[in-house]
This record gives sequence, C-alpha cells and structure tokens, in this order.
Amino acid sequence: MGNSTVLKTVAAWLLCLMLAIAAAVLTVVLVNANVYSPQHQVRAYIDALKDGDGSKALGLLHATVPDANAALLDGPALKQSVAELENLEMGEPVEIDSNRVELPVHYTIDGTEQTTTFELEKSGTSWLFFNQWAFVPTTLPTLDISVVNEDEASLNGTRVALPEGKGEFSVFVPGTFEAHYTSQFFAAPAVESVVTEPAEAAEARLSLSTQATPKLVEEVTAQVRGFLDGCAEQKVLQPAGCPFSQAMNRVQDDSINWDIVDYPEVTIEPSNGTWIMKPLTGTAKLNVVEIDLFTGQAVPRELEQDFTFTGSLAVNDGNVTLTPVVEY
Repeated sequence: MGNSTVLKTVAAWLLCLMLAIAAAVLTVVLVNANVYSPQHQVRAYIDALKDGDGSKALGLLHATVPDANAALLDGPALKQSVAELENLEMGEPVEIDSNRVELPVHYTIDGTEQTTTFELEKSGTSWLFFNQWAFVPTTLPTLDISVVNEDEASLNGTRVALPEGKGEFSVFVPGTFEAHYTSQFFAAPAVESVVTEPAEAAEARLSLSTQATPKLVEEVTAQVRGFLDGCAEQKVLQPAGCPFSQAMNRVQDDSINWDIVDYPEVTIEPSNGTWIMKPLTGTAKLNVVEIDLFTGQAVPRELEQDFTFTGSLAVNDGNVTLTPVVEY
C-alpha cells in the first residue's frame, strides 16, 4: 500500500469521525432544544392544565399551595380555566443568569393576545450532555370572590361555598375564571377575570352583584296587589291595617266603595345582608255618598288618595312571604 493510499484512508476515517462528532453534537443540540428544554417543561405544564390534571401541573410547577379553597386546581374547573386558550406559541428563553431563564408564552383568549412569563432554572444534566430544566419554586396565586346576600356561587361551572358571601381560591396561571349565581328568586350575572401573570392574581377578584329575578318581583307584586285588593274590599272609611283611609262625618249606608287605580311598582334591593323593598306608593279612589249635616242632602263624592307603605320580605325554601308595614 503506497503512502497516498494510506493518506486517503486516514483522511476518510477523519472525515467520518468528524461527521460522527458533528452528528452527535447536532443530536445533543436538537434533543436539548426539543426534549430537555425550558419550552418542553412549560408545554408539559400547559398540557396538564388542559387535561385537568392538577396534581401533575402542581408537581411540574414545584409550587406551594396557599391556605385557600382548592376547587379550581383540578378536574373540570381547571380544564375550564384554559378552555379559551388558543394559538399557543413558545417564545425564546431570555437568560437571567448562567442557570436561570425567563420563558414568555404567547397565546390568545377570546381573540385577545396575551403573554405569560415563566421562570425556569437548570436542575442538572442527563446522560452527561442533556440539560434538565425545572420551574423555579413559587407559591400559587389566589383569586378573591364575593357575592351579595348569598353563600355560594358557580365558579368555572363548579358550585362552590362562599361562607358569609366571600371566598379565596388558589389558581394556576394562565387562566380564565368566570363566576355567576342563579336561583329561582335571586341571580347575579356572570363576571370574568383573566389572570396571565402570578402577580396579577393578588389583585384579581370577582364581585357578584345579586339581584331579584323577575319571578321574585312577579311573586311579590302579586302579594302586594292581593293585600291592596283585600283592603279595597272593606266597605269602611278606614280599612283595618291598610295604607289608605278617609275621614268623613256622615255617609250613606252601603255606599262606600274603594278601588285601587294605581298599584305600586315593586323594587327589591339588598341591604345589610337582607332584602328590602323600596317604599311602595300608589293611589286609591273612594266612591261614597256623603250626607250633608246641615241640609241632609245626599252628595255623591269621588276622592283619590295617594298612599305609601313598606313591607318586610322573607324568602325561605322557595317560599316568599310579604308582611306589609303600615305606619299611622
């Protein structure tokens, strides 16, 4: 074998070795970028949220759970929190120091662009070459919820207790959180909060403004009308327990006839943990034949009288009770 042949053989081996080394380096780079990368950890975390797997998400995040309601940390409520998250894109890691990076994650919620930034750190290597990344340990944020005059609500489709009308809930981010309250007689329209950064949740809150439903107003209106109609049926000048009356000296027997010409409009509002009605105002008309004390002549009279009264309202076990309160 001549020297030229030996040199060609050595060159070929060197080329193969260099190609093998290059391939190995490329493999390490690709594996680091796709399997052992900060993006991979964050993607696994987001997938756990979408699966409603709170245990896996919490384990990946290395987060401490605060002393708060955990109803949003697992199952359907958790899945609902990221149901509107779309167009997910991982940004490029931004180096904080030699061992830590910040990773921005871009996405849309209801068509609005949002960004959440996660902080990760190198936690070691695998097979000597592959970097391992982990979330920097943190504490889960919380979301405050309040509801007027109720002790429960629906939060991300899950019924939750709110003792004394308030509650604090641990949450994962990013997330969308919706609360509402609905019952036969009272309801609060849905309110929503989108939390994209852990620091934001410290100020995130959902306040439910409970109001009387049309059904309750209809029920109370029927009772108000029934009360006033009962007053109008009394053939006396001063119906007992009623908000209207008339003082006259002498009238013809069986001529007294009351009629309600303007029924009150019922408005129900919350006050100090209870429900009250605004003062009820209306108009009654009295038709009566008055006897003139000097001439004895019978004179038909038609008198209208504005009246005002209030009432206490009790709603228990699906029953509504109105107790009229008339001041004399």
